[in-house]
Amino acid sequence: MLTLTQLDKDLIFPRCEYALDEPNGLLAFGGDLSVARLIKAYKNGVFPWYSQGEPILWWSPDPRGILLLDEFKCSKSLAKFSRNCDFQISVNMAFDQVIDSCANVPRNDSGTWITAEMIQAYKNLHNQGHAHSIEIWHDQELIGGLYGVAVGKVFCGESMFHTVTNASKLAMLNLVKLLKADGAVFIDCQMQNPHLASLGCMEIPREHFLAKLKQQTEHSFSPSLWRVRYLEPQL
Repeated sequence: MLTLTQLDKDLIFPRCEYALDEPNGLLAFGGDLSVARLIKAYKNGVFPWYSQGEPILWWSPDPRGILLLDEFKCSKSLAKFSRNCDFQISVNMAFDQVIDSCANVPRNDSGTWITAEMIQAYKNLHNQGHAHSIEIWHDQELIGGLYGVAVGKVFCGESMFHTVTNASKLAMLNLVKLLKADGAVFIDCQMQNPHLASLGCMEIPREHFLAKLKQQTEHSFSPSLWRVRYLEPQL
């Protein structure tokens, strides 16, 4: 019988191949959400995902959802929308607002996996320069965005939201262009869903993902990539 590893104060994760098949990818529980532990997790292809009242659960699913930047699907309608809309796009200008908005997106089960503990942990990551956001604005109102964690030269996407049609897709389009310009290869989407699949997210075996991750974490994003600023719309 396989036993689930309980994490302690040491920043050590079991090897990803020891993750359970059911539920897919459950690897360990416990520990904390310190900046050091989270960075260690992402560099090893592991991420936290749990609900209020549960212990912290750590996952490494197989297959893994990734978006190869060269395979991003920008539909003709999205490209036209990007050219014609009067939205503003920014980087790291409102990280706290983005994660708070993502946490408040209605879910099918009326709950959220972005608990208060998770929100604070990712705000801590942002304050230390590891987590970043893309924001979409209209008339100075935040109408969409996304956030994630940068490890090496990989952006690990966490969540996105929109209150206006196409706003989250526009955020993803601008993220892809931003990352490509800095030589990145893929976004870690963790798990595929229909929305991400429509944008080009594909599933690959976990072992292939881990190999790609290892290669890209040997590099790093340019220090200026995540500076707070408005972006020119990406067509």
